[in-house]
Amino acid sequence: MANDGPVEHGYPHLETVRASITALWKRLSYDTVQTFATSVAPVDVAFCDTDDLHLGAQRVARELVRHYRLPDARLVVGFREMTHAANVELTAGPEYFVELNDRFRTHRRDIGAALAHEVMHVYLHRLGLSFPGVRENEILTDTAATYLGAGWLLLDAYREDSASSQKLGYLTPEEFGYVLAKRALVFGEDPSVWFTSAQAYTAYTKGMARAREDEQQPPLTAAGWAGRRRYARDRRHAPGPQPGVPYTFTPDGPGRLRVSFPCPTCHQRIRVPVRGRVRARCALCRTVLECDT
Repeated sequence: MANDGPVEHGYPHLETVRASITALWKRLSYDTVQTFATSVAPVDVAFCDTDDLHLGAQRVARELVRHYRLPDARLVVGFREMTHAANVELTAGPEYFVELNDRFRTHRRDIGAALAHEVMHVYLHRLGLSFPGVRENEILTDTAATYLGAGWLLLDAYREDSASSQKLGYLTPEEFGYVLAKRALVFGEDPSVWFTSAQAYTAYTKGMARAREDEQQPPLTAAGWAGRRRYARDRRHAPGPQPGVPYTFTPDGPGRLRVSFPCPTCHQRIRVPVRGRVRARCALCRTVLECDT
């Protein structure tokens, strides 16, 4: 939690974020991901200053448990002084103890954001999905919470001006915006209408621009002129190394090539023959891609 401290920007964790999206699609399957097409609604996690602190926190926790489809999980929420925003004790369940930073006693509107991350820890724990390393696992948790419809709360908790700052989670604001944009492109949902933070909206628009770039990389037909020219040059010199580009050429029999590239939706690598116009279908997320190989 950045509390009046410097807020990191940009995309330093982008590769881990993309690996997290792929891992979600692989572990959950297409059908399960589709059940999260609707994000948690603002009204369901709203928290005003007149609400009872503990009863309100329990209500928001129950709503997030319902959203993540963990009906047999019970969260007990408490508050104490701590460095991080929150912490959850991962046990066999069905009862889980969550501690929130004392800061949320007076910043109640962000309790939903903190709980969105912690309840996702429970969800991933039950799935048996994790990454090696604490930081990588926290990035996975932020990404999963955002991609499955509750992480817009984490981005909306980001506020920064010349005198103060606040940011929850391990992703940068732009990375949260990127994952939200990837989700929006899959489900056709616009989360920007829920933002109360102007800085969150800006981060989302930047993330959307970066997500759109994924859809404009060769060999996809939506690639721009410069990308197509670089691709044609690399193809002539294939199968040599092509540093700095997402595609890779490999031999496919005498005088033939195949090109592999990441799916712009789930980042699973797709391998197709180099033979001009090709329509490819990602086996993981079922996205149909128009390619010019």
